[in-house]
Amino acid sequence: MITAAVLATLALVCAVGAWRFTRARWTYRAPHVAIVLWQALGVTWGLAGTGALLSYALEPYGQGVLHGLGSFAVSALNGGYGPADSFTLPRILALIAGLTALTILVVVLFSAGAQTLRARRRHRTLLALVAREDPEVPGVRVVDHPGPAAYCVPGLRSEVVVSEGTLKLLSPAELTAVLAHESAHVRERHDLVLLPFAALRRALPWSQVVGRVQSEVSLLVEMAADDVARRYCSPRRLATALLRFGTAGAAPTPQGALGVSETTGAVMARVERLVSPGPDLPRRVRYAIVAFSVTLTASAPLLWLIPH
Repeated sequence: MITAAVLATLALVCAVGAWRFTRARWTYRAPHVAIVLWQALGVTWGLAGTGALLSYALEPYGQGVLHGLGSFAVSALNGGYGPADSFTLPRILALIAGLTALTILVVVLFSAGAQTLRARRRHRTLLALVAREDPEVPGVRVVDHPGPAAYCVPGLRSEVVVSEGTLKLLSPAELTAVLAHESAHVRERHDLVLLPFAALRRALPWSQVVGRVQSEVSLLVEMAADDVARRYCSPRRLATALLRFGTAGAAPTPQGALGVSETTGAVMARVERLVSPGPDLPRRVRYAIVAFSVTLTASAPLLWLIPH
């Protein structure tokens, strides 16, 4: 009963923390660190929420959530639930709810991943037919489209794609900045960062908190790529390129890709940050946040193993 209460409290803390975290602006000073903390909150919330239900339901086994699930499976195959005095309606409902929630989270995550992989495979096939190489932008696929577009297709065979309209719209320095940004997405596999949050959004489409979390993480991923890109180009050039895309009406990013199509508010937040960057978050604070994130991520799995 104690483990279930601790897991429930941990899940509640993560939910409240996520809601308050969406209003924080220190994250713009250290987007990579903030992304790590967001991932820790998401993983811990999912494991703690489902673990609290399963811990309460499987308490009569006294072996922890993981061992309790194994014992329950054995007893179920033998035609029972467990000790006779534990066969109560609240525990059965908690078991059903916990297993259902855990199954939904896992299934939605894998289905979102599979859907993304299929979309990328289709788009790569399309690019093989319509895209071309351009000696002025080596290593980049160019699509003959008059509108501005720039995105990357992550994966083992990652590709950076721009449109003919982009080549005409941007100056060479601005184009270099945009390509550095997209290459940063590819190298740091930001698609894997976004996948769990997109899956959570599919599982809980009615949740305002989840919607805000997904938007916030998406913006932080773009800012993280901006930070990598400005090592190779002028931040002002990247800001100018973003404004040009915004005013010219960038084409929608294909499904499964990462591109420049964003809301006006997100673009302006990135532009302001590039033009007038604030002070970096102190190193000791960044290390402390990462250490806290690692501890938080490990807490729920450990509680799954602790006997009741």
